[in-house]
Amino acid sequence: MSLPDQLLLSDLLSHTVRCDLGLDHGSGVMAWMHPPVHRLLGWVSRPSALRVSRDVWRLNQCCGLNDQQVFVRGEPAVTDQVTLERLPTLMDAALLDRDGERIGSVVDLDFRPVDGVILQYLIARSDPRLPGSSRWRLAPDRILDQQPGQIQTGLMGLDDLPMARASVRQDLLQRTQRWRDQLRSMGDRAGDRLEGWLDDSPIDDLRSETMRSSPQYNDPDTVYRPEVWDDNSWEEPSSRRGGEDEDPWV
Repeated sequence: MSLPDQLLLSDLLSHTVRCDLGLDHGSGVMAWMHPPVHRLLGWVSRPSALRVSRDVWRLNQCCGLNDQQVFVRGEPAVTDQVTLERLPTLMDAALLDRDGERIGSVVDLDFRPVDGVILQYLIARSDPRLPGSSRWRLAPDRILDQQPGQIQTGLMGLDDLPMARASVRQDLLQRTQRWRDQLRSMGDRAGDRLEGWLDDSPIDDLRSETMRSSPQYNDPDTVYRPEVWDDNSWEEPSSRRGGEDEDPWV
């Protein structure tokens, strides 16, 4: 059983820890990290809801995981929640833009299990506990300064970051905008085709060809005049006029 090349902290914490003795040490509750070098050192699990103690695991104790469990070697370091709260961390830290305004918070991180190097921090604009909230990727090299509880960047806003996952609302807005752009593009192409068809219309060429084929048009001594129809000069056949007052059935 092997480890993936990359793993989200939230995925690691959602697994139940099982040691090589087959004991269940509960699911993960928090990360153990070293923020100055952006490295995950391990994680913490809670063996029982009735105990106040916590089990701390080094990342190199992890030897594999499946859909529900993460398997570890050796024994954990036992501590309490008060001690863990003193550990430095960037989780839940406020993300500040270039003007020092809060634009989000760190809710997750993407790391390499083989050495714990943090590849990206995942940023949320709203409460991360809300289902389907959006996530943006923040690379460690875009952090200008970090202090307990906050991260300073040179960002203008979250739109400067690549999106890792869009919320239902954000996804709907993006799809609606794409549909509008596609409809606008289709309308522009249809207008261009119509203008091109009108420019290349054969009606004028056909009219000119008909005039050139007329004998009067080809005679240089004849001035071409279009034929004018006069209803008054039209005479019906004599047979029609002669029998106009007669009943053909008598």
